[in-house]
Amino acid sequence: MTGKDSVVLVDKDTVPQIMATGEKKGAMVTLATVESQPNKAAERGKAMRQVIAAFVANLGTINTGLIFGFSAVVIPQLQAADSLIPVDESQSSWVASLSAIGTPIGCLLSGYVMDNFGRKKALIATQIPTIIGWIVIACASNVGMIYAGRVLTGFGSGMVGAPARVYTSEVTQPHLRGMLCALASTGISLGVLIQYTLGAFTTWKFLSGVSIIVPVAALILMLLMPETPNYLVSKQKPEKARRSLARLRGSSYNIDREVEQLQSFAAKTNASGKKSLSLRETVQALVHPSCLKPFAILTIYFMMYQFSGVNTITFYAVEIFRDSGTTMDKNTCTILLGVVRLIFTIVGAILLRRCGRRPLTFISGIGCGFTMVGLGVYLYFKHQWDTAVPPIEPTATWFPVACIFIFITTCTVGFLVVPWVMIGELYPMKVRGLVGGFTTCMAHSFVFIVVKTYPFLTHVLERHGTFILYGCFSFVGTIFFYLCLPETKGKTLQEIEDYFSGRTKTLKKPKAGTNGQQNDEHDGQQMLLANGTKPAVLSPEKNKLLP
Repeated sequence: MTGKDSVVLVDKDTVPQIMATGEKKGAMVTLATVESQPNKAAERGKAMRQVIAAFVANLGTINTGLIFGFSAVVIPQLQAADSLIPVDESQSSWVASLSAIGTPIGCLLSGYVMDNFGRKKALIATQIPTIIGWIVIACASNVGMIYAGRVLTGFGSGMVGAPARVYTSEVTQPHLRGMLCALASTGISLGVLIQYTLGAFTTWKFLSGVSIIVPVAALILMLLMPETPNYLVSKQKPEKARRSLARLRGSSYNIDREVEQLQSFAAKTNASGKKSLSLRETVQALVHPSCLKPFAILTIYFMMYQFSGVNTITFYAVEIFRDSGTTMDKNTCTILLGVVRLIFTIVGAILLRRCGRRPLTFISGIGCGFTMVGLGVYLYFKHQWDTAVPPIEPTATWFPVACIFIFITTCTVGFLVVPWVMIGELYPMKVRGLVGGFTTCMAHSFVFIVVKTYPFLTHVLERHGTFILYGCFSFVGTIFFYLCLPETKGKTLQEIEDYFSGRTKTLKKPKAGTNGQQNDEHDGQQMLLANGTKPAVLSPEKNKLLP
């Protein structure tokens, strides 16, 4: 072979790398297989553009945190002797839980809006009922208006959940997706902290007025964002998808290649071809294993996570600190709890990228189980001390506070991050919005059940029995997660869908040598560029052959 004959044809986005090696007996030096390394600028788009898009999409989730944290500070104010709108225990439980009644309805509607009108329009529409709801609460003159406002804000909260996560998962690349999808959980924790902090110093009417700012900002900024390329390709709008990718990835990114990949995958999964699915096609897609399997996994995940007691602590934080027997100021404890929740939500988002979904879930399950059981045992002894004749002064009053803080820490890094991220990862493209709405509907239905039944359980099982029950749910959930929860870290949405569809048997990376490459190396079967005795193949991504 002449020098001219040995010219290697490579993809323009790759950089050939020639490596020297030698025969075992050292007599002859040969050149190893040419390895193709992708140009990083072409492989990865501008990270900051994806971060900004994800941040704007998740602004609405801050409002969800405002809704969650609102009842913790408003109920003590409404129960005070000088309250403008006095409430009893039953009315207080409705104030806490009614937002979770409106939420499932919003979740179901968001799926329809997201799949038929787009992710962007769904995120814009979700802010309208939220704004109205906060205005109604701020102007409330009776408990019925508070109820109505809570239902409306809950409805808006339900609408934002799935679109925010699906939008984020579709505009980001795999190396950023896990961390940025966790922004939703970070936003919720930030909203809770804002309410805890402001609620300690202001009235609930002023708090409602301030809360309007967040959905208004989310609505305005979302108008400036592009639609997701996945949705545009599924609606046969490749040119718009290219323009969207240009805004999300930058000029140096290989936009055409990603659009081709999206089109190829849409054709393979029949996600394109029609602008909307018929009722029969929708039902078929919903009952397909690629949809049913992840739906079952996430529904059970949310049930176990909610019955761990996290939203009982969130919605009744001031009351629980008051009844724990601690000598610390209940409002100070509540604010610190919000700070811890926010910090460890951010930590969880970072760890999600490094550690994956399963390890963080196990940390939450085991940590929540032990801390809830520990809190329940302490409250059992406190009950004995309080009912003794004469009453016994509680000891180790730091212990229940420590249990609650450790509970929030462990719960936040896994339970409050992982399932919400997986909503945007696990479902097939053509019904991702619809089934994502179903999933968030189930999640918030469990929120309502847990929050509404907490006062009832405290009467039936006492407080100590209620928290021990929550701990047992966490332990049972951990067993389920170990057996059934897949690891999606570093996987593309196409790989995940192929796994649940049965097109691939595992999401685990193949071991070295499974495709014969390792054996070839041990046998010394390498390309000799000098005499052309053996052809070599470039990386599987490019699938180019050397002459």
